[in-house]
Amino acid sequence: MRIVFLGTPEFGVPSLEALIREGHEVVGVFTQPDRPKGRGKKLECCPVKVCAMQHEIPVYQPLKIRLESVDDLKALAPDVCVTAAFGQILSQEILDIPRIGTVNVHSSLLPEYRGSSPINWAIICGEEKTGVTTMMTDKGMDTGDILLQREVEILPGETAGELTLRLADVSAELLVETLRQLEAGTCPRKPQDHEKSSYYPMLKKEMGLVDWRMSAAEIICRIRGLSPWPGTYTYINGEMLKIWQGTEETAAEGKSGDILEADGKKGLLIKAGQNAVRVLELQAQGGKRMKAADYLRGHPINAKACDEIEVQNNE
Repeated sequence: MRIVFLGTPEFGVPSLEALIREGHEVVGVFTQPDRPKGRGKKLECCPVKVCAMQHEIPVYQPLKIRLESVDDLKALAPDVCVTAAFGQILSQEILDIPRIGTVNVHSSLLPEYRGSSPINWAIICGEEKTGVTTMMTDKGMDTGDILLQREVEILPGETAGELTLRLADVSAELLVETLRQLEAGTCPRKPQDHEKSSYYPMLKKEMGLVDWRMSAAEIICRIRGLSPWPGTYTYINGEMLKIWQGTEETAAEGKSGDILEADGKKGLLIKAGQNAVRVLELQAQGGKRMKAADYLRGHPINAKACDEIEVQNNE
Protein backbone atom coordinates (compact mmCIF):
# COMPACT_ATOMS: atom_id res chain seq x y z
CA MET A 1 0.00 0.00 0.00
CA ARG A 2 1.00 3.63 -0.46
CA ILE A 3 1.59 4.97 3.03
CA VAL A 4 2.33 8.36 4.52
CA PHE A 5 3.94 8.03 7.96
CA LEU A 6 3.58 10.70 10.62
CA GLY A 7 5.78 10.41 13.73
CA THR A 8 8.52 12.15 15.62
CA PRO A 9 10.25 10.46 18.61
CA GLU A 10 12.13 7.18 18.95
CA PHE A 11 8.84 5.40 19.66
CA GLY A 12 7.84 5.72 15.99
CA VAL A 13 11.07 4.38 14.46
CA PRO A 14 10.35 0.62 14.81
CA SER A 15 6.93 1.14 13.17
CA LEU A 16 8.42 3.03 10.23
CA GLU A 17 11.13 0.42 9.76
CA ALA A 18 8.55 -2.38 9.96
CA LEU A 19 6.48 -0.77 7.18
CA ILE A 20 9.56 -0.59 4.97
CA ARG A 21 10.52 -4.22 5.68
CA GLU A 22 6.97 -5.33 4.94
CA GLY A 23 7.29 -3.91 1.44
CA HIS A 24 4.84 -1.02 1.75
CA GLU A 25 5.53 2.02 -0.39
CA VAL A 26 6.21 4.75 2.16
CA VAL A 27 5.86 7.81 -0.06
CA GLY A 28 6.43 10.48 2.58
CA VAL A 29 7.25 11.05 6.24
CA PHE A 30 5.91 13.97 8.28
CA THR A 31 7.67 14.93 11.50
CA GLN A 32 7.86 17.88 13.84
CA PRO A 33 10.32 20.66 12.87
CA ASP A 34 13.92 20.36 14.08
CA ARG A 35 14.33 21.75 17.60
CA PRO A 36 17.31 23.38 19.33
CA LYS A 37 18.82 21.04 21.89
CA GLY A 38 21.62 21.02 24.46
CA ARG A 39 23.65 23.88 25.83
CA GLY A 40 24.67 24.99 22.35
CA LYS A 41 21.03 25.08 21.21
CA LYS A 42 21.93 23.43 17.92
CA LEU A 43 19.08 22.21 15.75
CA GLU A 44 18.68 18.46 16.04
CA CYS A 45 16.75 16.07 13.80
CA CYS A 46 14.17 13.86 15.47
CA PRO A 47 14.68 10.05 15.33
CA VAL A 48 11.91 9.46 12.77
CA LYS A 49 13.45 12.04 10.41
CA VAL A 50 16.85 10.37 10.72
CA CYS A 51 15.30 6.99 9.87
CA ALA A 52 13.44 8.41 6.87
CA MET A 53 16.58 10.06 5.51
CA GLN A 54 18.51 6.81 5.84
CA HIS A 55 15.89 5.17 3.61
CA GLU A 56 15.76 8.18 1.23
CA ILE A 57 12.10 8.87 1.96
CA PRO A 58 10.94 12.48 1.42
CA VAL A 59 10.55 14.32 4.74
CA TYR A 60 8.06 17.10 5.47
CA GLN A 61 8.28 19.19 8.66
CA PRO A 62 5.30 21.54 8.89
CA LEU A 63 4.93 23.75 11.92
CA LYS A 64 1.16 23.23 11.65
CA ILE A 65 0.22 20.38 9.35
CA ARG A 66 -3.43 21.37 9.08
CA LEU A 67 -2.43 24.76 7.64
CA GLU A 68 0.61 23.89 5.55
CA SER A 69 0.39 20.32 4.26
CA VAL A 70 -3.02 19.58 2.76
CA ASP A 71 -1.80 19.99 -0.82
CA ASP A 72 1.34 17.92 -0.15
CA LEU A 73 -0.71 15.08 1.31
CA LYS A 74 -3.17 15.14 -1.59
CA ALA A 75 -0.27 14.96 -4.04
CA LEU A 76 1.15 11.91 -2.26
CA ALA A 77 -2.22 10.14 -2.69
CA PRO A 78 -1.82 7.65 0.18
CA ASP A 79 -3.96 4.59 0.68
CA VAL A 80 -3.34 4.91 4.42
CA CYS A 81 -1.79 7.47 6.73
CA VAL A 82 -0.12 6.05 9.84
CA THR A 83 0.50 8.14 12.96
CA ALA A 84 2.79 7.13 15.82
CA ALA A 85 3.46 9.86 18.39
CA PHE A 86 3.36 12.56 15.71
CA GLY A 87 2.56 15.40 18.10
CA GLN A 88 -0.02 17.34 16.10
CA ILE A 89 -3.79 17.04 15.76
CA LEU A 90 -5.06 16.24 12.26
CA SER A 91 -7.98 18.16 10.79
CA GLN A 92 -10.95 16.44 9.19
CA GLU A 93 -9.74 17.72 5.82
CA ILE A 94 -6.50 15.76 6.29
CA LEU A 95 -8.27 12.69 7.66
CA ASP A 96 -10.37 12.56 4.48
CA ILE A 97 -7.33 12.38 2.17
CA PRO A 98 -6.15 8.72 2.48
CA ARG A 99 -8.28 6.19 0.60
CA ILE A 100 -8.70 3.80 3.55
CA GLY A 101 -8.17 6.21 6.42
CA THR A 102 -5.63 7.12 9.09
CA VAL A 103 -4.40 4.45 11.49
CA ASN A 104 -3.01 5.61 14.83
CA VAL A 105 -0.73 3.51 17.03
CA HIS A 106 -1.52 4.37 20.66
CA SER A 107 0.45 3.01 23.61
CA SER A 108 -2.39 2.04 25.92
CA LEU A 109 -5.40 -0.26 25.96
CA LEU A 110 -8.01 2.24 24.81
CA PRO A 111 -10.37 3.63 25.93
CA GLU A 112 -8.16 3.85 29.04
CA TYR A 113 -5.26 6.31 29.15
CA ARG A 114 -6.13 8.61 26.30
CA GLY A 115 -3.76 11.53 25.82
CA SER A 116 -0.15 12.20 24.93
CA SER A 117 1.66 10.38 27.77
CA PRO A 118 -0.16 7.07 28.37
CA ILE A 119 2.97 5.04 29.19
CA ASN A 120 4.05 7.45 31.91
CA TRP A 121 0.61 7.69 33.46
CA ALA A 122 0.06 3.93 33.50
CA ILE A 123 3.19 3.56 35.66
CA ILE A 124 2.41 6.61 37.80
CA CYS A 125 -1.04 5.15 38.54
CA GLY A 126 0.48 1.85 39.62
CA GLU A 127 -0.84 -0.31 36.78
CA GLU A 128 0.59 -3.80 36.37
CA LYS A 129 -0.35 -4.09 32.72
CA THR A 130 -0.86 -1.83 29.73
CA GLY A 131 -0.66 -2.42 25.99
CA VAL A 132 -0.95 -1.07 22.47
CA THR A 133 -3.99 -0.18 20.39
CA THR A 134 -4.31 0.46 16.66
CA MET A 135 -7.31 2.64 15.90
CA MET A 136 -8.93 4.59 13.09
CA THR A 137 -8.26 8.24 13.78
CA ASP A 138 -11.17 10.66 14.02
CA LYS A 139 -11.34 14.31 15.10
CA GLY A 140 -11.43 13.44 18.80
CA MET A 141 -8.50 12.84 21.15
CA ASP A 142 -7.87 9.09 20.82
CA THR A 143 -11.60 8.44 20.39
CA GLY A 144 -11.65 6.53 17.08
CA ASP A 145 -12.74 2.95 16.48
CA ILE A 146 -10.43 0.25 17.86
CA LEU A 147 -8.86 -2.10 15.31
CA LEU A 148 -6.43 -4.42 17.15
CA GLN A 149 -5.00 -4.50 20.69
CA ARG A 150 -2.19 -6.30 22.46
CA GLU A 151 -1.76 -6.46 26.23
CA VAL A 152 1.70 -6.08 27.78
CA GLU A 153 2.81 -6.67 31.38
CA ILE A 154 4.58 -3.81 33.15
CA LEU A 155 7.66 -5.34 34.74
CA PRO A 156 8.51 -4.70 38.42
CA GLY A 157 10.65 -1.58 38.71
CA GLU A 158 10.33 -0.78 35.00
CA THR A 159 10.62 2.91 34.10
CA ALA A 160 8.63 4.77 31.47
CA GLY A 161 11.72 4.97 29.28
CA GLU A 162 12.28 1.22 29.44
CA LEU A 163 8.62 0.40 28.82
CA THR A 164 8.51 2.82 25.87
CA LEU A 165 11.25 0.85 24.11
CA ARG A 166 9.36 -2.43 24.60
CA LEU A 167 6.03 -1.00 23.49
CA ALA A 168 7.62 0.55 20.41
CA ASP A 169 8.52 -2.94 19.17
CA VAL A 170 5.09 -4.32 20.06
CA SER A 171 3.50 -1.38 18.24
CA ALA A 172 5.46 -2.14 15.07
CA GLU A 173 4.29 -5.77 15.09
CA LEU A 174 0.68 -4.81 15.74
CA LEU A 175 0.74 -2.13 13.03
CA VAL A 176 1.97 -4.57 10.40
CA GLU A 177 -0.77 -7.06 11.31
CA THR A 178 -3.39 -4.28 11.28
CA LEU A 179 -2.44 -3.19 7.77
CA ARG A 180 -2.44 -6.78 6.53
CA GLN A 181 -6.00 -7.22 7.77
CA LEU A 182 -7.11 -3.82 6.46
CA GLU A 183 -5.76 -4.64 3.02
CA ALA A 184 -7.52 -8.02 3.10
CA GLY A 185 -10.76 -6.47 4.33
CA THR A 186 -10.80 -8.65 7.46
CA CYS A 187 -9.78 -6.17 10.17
CA PRO A 188 -12.31 -5.82 13.01
CA ARG A 189 -13.51 -2.34 13.91
CA LYS A 190 -15.05 -1.67 17.31
CA PRO A 191 -16.35 1.66 18.62
CA GLN A 192 -14.87 2.69 21.96
CA ASP A 193 -16.93 2.60 25.12
CA HIS A 194 -16.55 6.27 26.05
CA GLU A 195 -18.06 5.70 29.50
CA LYS A 196 -14.98 3.59 30.37
CA SER A 197 -12.50 6.12 29.02
CA SER A 198 -9.84 7.97 30.98
CA TYR A 199 -7.74 10.93 29.86
CA TYR A 200 -4.45 12.15 31.31
CA PRO A 201 -2.67 15.41 30.50
CA MET A 202 0.75 16.14 29.03
CA LEU A 203 3.73 15.89 31.35
CA LYS A 204 5.18 19.09 32.79
CA LYS A 205 8.54 19.65 34.43
CA GLU A 206 7.03 20.81 37.71
CA MET A 207 5.26 17.46 38.10
CA GLY A 208 8.62 16.00 39.12
CA LEU A 209 8.77 17.80 42.47
CA VAL A 210 8.23 15.07 45.08
CA ASP A 211 5.33 15.55 47.47
CA TRP A 212 6.57 13.65 50.51
CA ARG A 213 3.02 13.54 51.89
CA MET A 214 2.29 10.82 49.34
CA SER A 215 2.87 7.22 50.32
CA ALA A 216 6.25 5.69 49.54
CA ALA A 217 4.58 3.37 47.02
CA GLU A 218 3.05 6.34 45.16
CA ILE A 219 6.36 8.19 45.12
CA ILE A 220 8.19 5.16 43.73
CA CYS A 221 5.61 4.94 40.94
CA ARG A 222 6.22 8.60 40.12
CA ILE A 223 9.99 8.10 40.08
CA ARG A 224 9.53 5.28 37.55
CA GLY A 225 6.78 6.97 35.56
CA LEU A 226 8.60 10.27 35.15
CA SER A 227 11.91 8.68 34.11
CA PRO A 228 13.72 9.82 32.04
CA TRP A 229 11.69 13.04 31.63
CA PRO A 230 10.90 15.20 33.45
CA GLY A 231 12.39 13.18 36.31
CA THR A 232 11.57 13.47 40.01
CA TYR A 233 13.45 15.76 42.35
CA THR A 234 13.51 17.24 45.83
CA TYR A 235 15.36 20.07 47.53
CA ILE A 236 17.66 19.73 50.53
CA ASN A 237 19.32 22.84 51.95
CA GLY A 238 18.24 24.71 48.83
CA GLU A 239 19.97 22.27 46.47
CA MET A 240 17.98 20.30 43.95
CA LEU A 241 18.60 16.56 43.94
CA LYS A 242 17.16 14.48 41.12
CA ILE A 243 15.99 11.04 42.21
CA TRP A 244 16.57 8.33 39.60
CA GLN A 245 15.81 5.19 41.55
CA GLY A 246 14.34 4.26 44.92
CA THR A 247 12.62 1.53 46.89
CA GLU A 248 10.03 1.45 49.64
CA GLU A 249 11.04 0.65 53.22
CA THR A 250 8.91 0.28 56.33
CA ALA A 251 9.07 3.32 58.61
CA ALA A 252 6.54 4.35 61.22
CA GLU A 253 8.22 7.28 62.96
CA GLY A 254 8.88 10.76 61.65
CA LYS A 255 6.90 13.19 59.54
CA SER A 256 6.72 13.52 55.79
CA GLY A 257 10.00 14.74 54.30
CA ASP A 258 12.14 13.91 57.34
CA ILE A 259 15.60 12.58 56.48
CA LEU A 260 15.83 9.37 58.51
CA GLU A 261 19.27 8.33 57.26
CA ALA A 262 21.98 10.11 55.27
CA ASP A 263 25.42 8.51 55.35
CA GLY A 264 27.93 6.97 53.01
CA LYS A 265 27.10 3.40 54.02
CA LYS A 266 23.33 3.24 54.42
CA GLY A 267 22.57 5.93 51.86
CA LEU A 268 19.55 8.26 51.93
CA LEU A 269 16.21 7.37 53.54
CA ILE A 270 13.36 9.90 53.49
CA LYS A 271 10.04 9.60 55.32
CA ALA A 272 6.93 9.60 53.16
CA GLY A 273 3.28 9.90 54.11
CA GLN A 274 3.30 6.13 54.60
CA ASN A 275 6.60 4.27 55.06
CA ALA A 276 9.81 5.72 53.57
CA VAL A 277 11.75 5.95 50.31
CA ARG A 278 15.27 4.58 50.13
CA VAL A 279 16.94 6.71 47.45
CA LEU A 280 19.28 4.43 45.50
CA GLU A 281 20.44 6.73 42.70
CA LEU A 282 20.47 10.51 42.54
CA GLN A 283 21.98 13.42 40.67
CA ALA A 284 22.94 16.84 41.96
CA GLN A 285 22.32 19.83 39.73
CA GLY A 286 25.20 20.02 37.26
CA GLY A 287 26.55 16.67 38.45
CA LYS A 288 26.49 13.08 37.28
CA ARG A 289 24.00 10.36 38.10
CA MET A 290 25.41 8.15 40.86
CA LYS A 291 24.64 5.83 43.74
CA ALA A 292 23.20 7.77 46.65
CA ALA A 293 25.75 6.27 49.06
CA ASP A 294 28.62 7.36 46.81
CA TYR A 295 27.22 10.88 46.62
CA LEU A 296 26.84 11.12 50.40
CA ARG A 297 30.45 10.10 51.01
CA GLY A 298 31.56 13.23 49.19
CA HIS A 299 28.61 15.48 50.00
CA PRO A 300 27.38 15.00 53.59
CA ILE A 301 23.79 16.06 54.24
CA ASN A 302 23.25 17.63 57.65
CA ALA A 303 19.65 18.69 57.15
CA LYS A 304 16.92 17.00 59.16
CA ALA A 305 14.31 17.23 56.43
CA CYS A 306 13.77 18.06 52.79
CA ASP A 307 12.93 21.68 52.06
CA GLU A 308 9.24 22.45 52.29
CA ILE A 309 8.20 23.64 48.83
CA GLU A 310 4.61 23.97 47.74
CA VAL A 311 3.80 21.20 45.29
CA GLN A 312 1.50 22.22 42.45
CA ASN A 313 -1.40 20.04 41.43
CA ASN A 314 0.32 17.24 39.50
CA GLU A 315 -2.72 16.13 37.60
